[in-house]
Amino acid sequence: MCGSRLSAFALSVVFLVWALAVARPAGAQTPVPLVPDDEVNRVARQLYCPVCENVPLDVCDTPTCIQWKEEIRSMLAAGRSETEIVDFFVSRYGMRVLAVPPPRGIGLGVWLIPALGLPAAGLWLASRLARWRRPGPAPEVPPEAGSDEAARALDRWVRENW
Repeated sequence: MCGSRLSAFALSVVFLVWALAVARPAGAQTPVPLVPDDEVNRVARQLYCPVCENVPLDVCDTPTCIQWKEEIRSMLAAGRSETEIVDFFVSRYGMRVLAVPPPRGIGLGVWLIPALGLPAAGLWLASRLARWRRPGPAPEVPPEAGSDEAARALDRWVRENW
């Protein structure tokens, strides 16, 4: 009886050793390609989070953004260029995901309005300041400062110079 217990124990040990040697850990995910985070973030910086408003993809930690970054990592590992990846996301989600709109179409306005509006605002402000600083003729104040004629002269001077 003792010999059969020992052989059963030995058989169990042999089976356990074999099972440990043959068995592989079951992965819950497919292995992630080895692409450095810097490369992923270089592409992600060009895109905005689809969930949060005005948050670049490279700094957002929502589940959607994490999924997008992993998708970017996979595309980079597959050899796709930055432009191809950005174009893929634009074709799927529209221009709203772009951090910087391209200088064509409606995106051209985003580039031109500040470029033309800032100098125009500066010229307008300079003309207002020049007009404000230009001395006008002194109001003619009659000897009696509290009279109606003095008030009308002061009112006329203010309208002409302001």
